[in-house]
Amino acid sequence: MNSYIYPAIFHQNPDETYTITYPDLPGCISEGKNLADAMKMAQSALSQWIDYLNDTNEAVPEPSAPCSLSLDANEFISLINVDLRDNHAVKRTVSIPRWMDEQASDAGLSLSKVLQDALKRKFGIL
Repeated sequence: MNSYIYPAIFHQNPDETYTITYPDLPGCISEGKNLADAMKMAQSALSQWIDYLNDTNEAVPEPSAPCSLSLDANEFISLINVDLRDNHAVKRTVSIPRWMDEQASDAGLSLSKVLQDALKRKFGIL
C-alpha cells in the first residue's frame, strides 16, 4: 500500500461552500457543500488523481511544504492523506477439487471474484 500526503488549499466561497485545489497537482480540483463534505471530496479527488498518474505511468510530483504556500483571504491549508492499493490483476495458480470447479461452473460463478471476496472478508476489508 502506498501512502500519499499533499497540502490542499480550501477556499471558502461566499455561499459557504468550499473549493479545493492542490498546488502540486494542477487540474486536481474539487468542491464541497460544507467543510465535512469538502474534506471527503478532497480525499476522493487526491485518490483519483494519484490513481490516474500511476495508471498512465506519469510521475507523481513531490508535495510542497505547506509553509511554502501562499494563501488568499478565506483560504486555509489542510494536509490530505490517501492510502492506495495496487489493484492491478495478477495471475495465480490455485487448486480446487474438481467437484467444486464443476459446481462453480454450473452456477456461473467467477472463481476470481469468489476468491477476492473471500480474501477481503478474511482481511476484514468487506
